[in-house]
Amino acid sequence: MSPTRVLMGVIGRPHGVRGLVRVQSFTAEPTDIAAYGPLWDEAAGRNFLLSVVTPGEMPVVRIDGVADREAAARLTGTKLYVERAVLPETEEDEYYLADLVGCEAVDVSGAPVGRVAAVHDHGAGAFLEIPREAGPALLLPFTRAAVPVVDLAARRVTVAPPAEEIVPPSAEGSGEGAAA
Repeated sequence: MSPTRVLMGVIGRPHGVRGLVRVQSFTAEPTDIAAYGPLWDEAAGRNFLLSVVTPGEMPVVRIDGVADREAAARLTGTKLYVERAVLPETEEDEYYLADLVGCEAVDVSGAPVGRVAAVHDHGAGAFLEIPREAGPALLLPFTRAAVPVVDLAARRVTVAPPAEEIVPPSAEGSGEGAAA
């Protein structure tokens, strides 16, 4: 089952004193963030209607009902979501990253690894979070090498995690050892 909401952007810092804000947009064209109608916060309790004032990589937008810098500042960091049903259907072999959440993860031999709990992207590329029964969650870069097969029809991804290395603490960073 696909999630019902997809993250479209994050409200950034205020711009000026009249309630404008910068928005980090995750749409193909950054200004398209205003084209999806109302966007919802994480709890889906509030909705926001945006209009682009200044286009750019981080467009400056006006949010209906926000008229001053203090109100804009209180929204900094608010994640903006759209209902999945509003988004266009994907082509064959295309999908939204949010569609991967809940997929079963198996290794290249078919052995179960876990389920995709989240897809994170902090700017350097997306990665999958897959909790495991033993040990910490597997954080896997979302690349063709690490995730060679995505089968949304079967709700399964095949993963090829790199070999894990346990790096022992070194004397260098501990304050012990020889002085330079």
